[in-house]
Amino acid sequence: MKNTITDIAKIAGVAKSTVSRYLNGGSVSDATRRKLDQVIQETGYTPNTFAQSLKAKKTNMIGAIVPRLDSFSASQSVTGLDEELRSQGYQLLIVNTSQDLIREIEALYDLARQKISGIILFATHVTEAHLTAIQEIEVPVILLGQQHPDVHSMVYDDYGAGYDVGQYILNKGHKQIAYLGVTEKDVAVGVHRKQGFQDAIHERDDVVVNFYESGFKMSDAVIAASSILDQSNPSIIVCATDNIALGVMKAAYMKGIRIPERLSVTGFGGYDVTEVIHPSLTTVKYGYSQSGRLAALNIIKLVREESVQPLTILGYDFMDRESVDSV
Repeated sequence: MKNTITDIAKIAGVAKSTVSRYLNGGSVSDATRRKLDQVIQETGYTPNTFAQSLKAKKTNMIGAIVPRLDSFSASQSVTGLDEELRSQGYQLLIVNTSQDLIREIEALYDLARQKISGIILFATHVTEAHLTAIQEIEVPVILLGQQHPDVHSMVYDDYGAGYDVGQYILNKGHKQIAYLGVTEKDVAVGVHRKQGFQDAIHERDDVVVNFYESGFKMSDAVIAASSILDQSNPSIIVCATDNIALGVMKAAYMKGIRIPERLSVTGFGGYDVTEVIHPSLTTVKYGYSQSGRLAALNIIKLVREESVQPLTILGYDFMDRESVDSV
């Protein structure tokens, strides 16, 4: 991987802004100039032509790249992000990519061209193309919802949440279990959440678990759940998201299956609607709005070149409600 302006700053023992001034012909001391001349010659560093086109002063704008705006988690997080940014004197520019990874990459470059000061990427997948773009634009970026060792990340404790749900349903006596998850391309929801659940369940050898996959949309979950209920008779369906759980509840209603008397259901997310429906949904509640506020504070620190932890783990609350019965 080629050196970046950040690497040059570390090797030379100067601030990133000093390297930027040097590259753009600004004022630096003779000693600093000689030091940077030597480091650049030794490393073979070539300035990023894209980043050099962004010489104008940054704005007070922070960008948010969101895969879908009709998601409860995204809307709540964006609300918290916007409120905190405004209170700190920043404005938010939102880009909706409609779950198109190519548009996500384009959005990173587009926001940088607009002299954006920092970017919050509501990530579902993190590809090499994402990492290349983040490196080239040389704008502070925070991943929200996924993690990568090379990018500041904020993630929910999906493994812990999955483990707690597994322990909970075992304590309720369930032994015939269906788990309705999502693609493992989504590492947080598709892998970590499921892995925590699996590890809890594997502590018992008298339990049968079948794993299935659905899309994120409620309509996808209705179809997947209908197929599961046609082919088997689980006492509980554990759902990777609240949207999937709502789809399962819809499918059960259509088949005349009473919840929780004949079928128990759990979710993850803690959407507002899960508390007011009947029966109310047992779920894991994440603090999306608070997470958005924390993301705002962290990106402002990065913009100001202040220290931020590389990885922030966000907590959750377990909501024991009406949709799970004891067996």
